[in-house]
Amino acid sequence: MTDASKSRKRDAADWFHELRDRIVAAFEAVEDADAPGPFADLPAGRFEVTPTRRTAEDGSDAGGGLMSVMRGGRVFEKVGVNWSEVHGQLGDRAQQAMAARGVPGMADDPRFWASGISLVAHMRNPHVPAVHMNTRMFWTPHAWWFGGGSDLNPCLEYPEDTAHFHARMQEACDGHEAEGEAGRYARLKAWADEYFYIPHRKRARGVGGIFYDDLNTGDWDADFAFTKSVGEQFLPAFLPLVEKRRAQPWTDADKDAQLVHRGLYAEYNLVYDRGTKFGLESGHDADAVLMSLPPEAKWH
Repeated sequence: MTDASKSRKRDAADWFHELRDRIVAAFEAVEDADAPGPFADLPAGRFEVTPTRRTAEDGSDAGGGLMSVMRGGRVFEKVGVNWSEVHGQLGDRAQQAMAARGVPGMADDPRFWASGISLVAHMRNPHVPAVHMNTRMFWTPHAWWFGGGSDLNPCLEYPEDTAHFHARMQEACDGHEAEGEAGRYARLKAWADEYFYIPHRKRARGVGGIFYDDLNTGDWDADFAFTKSVGEQFLPAFLPLVEKRRAQPWTDADKDAQLVHRGLYAEYNLVYDRGTKFGLESGHDADAVLMSLPPEAKWH
């Protein structure tokens, strides 16, 4: 491994960790500020932080991370903001998945390193949309790349909220096109629409956002800068929607719609989500991998 590779991995992992810290602090501040809200009689929510460890098949250390979960808050019913930095050797199924994606040499040298932040928020008020955000870097001796994105998952859609979220996602993309590339936002929006589609329900799980994977333009600094831009735009994209909707009255029918929509979200994450599958197949902490699941859901 070159010194440049070591430095880049350290820079990426440290930035993902710092972003995690900022988001956790911002979400706890939302809880503190909810004095006039419908659940003001509850204590302000706080994250429970649990270190996670990954152990290789030979028992050696294979990295880990921080699982940060808030449950039963005034505004957030359940939210997880996880950070990880893991390494080791990919198992047979993960090797096959990487090879199918065009990563060369995995059968000869299946070493890997990965770091990232993963966030899913399920809200008390059904008028406040659920949201997902993830940014990550993956390295093998044969290739490196970035991936991530963010998507909004309202059970009760407000077009103006959708427009605000997408405007911030476009801002994350603007100015980061590689030479000869045009329309990054439009391309990544279309990718999200395709990726977050649930075939057996014949519908999307939400109102989309942006999604990208296997980003390696050959310019590591530029690709990292774009990934940071995606992370930086998350709070400005989401917090105004929380502020606007958190005290809005709702009916039993609204709550029922939220629980049914959460079932849809759970179906997608358990059946189709590539990150969930990789996390479980690579031996990462199962509770951390599955923190995206809602605290309560319903199926008709």
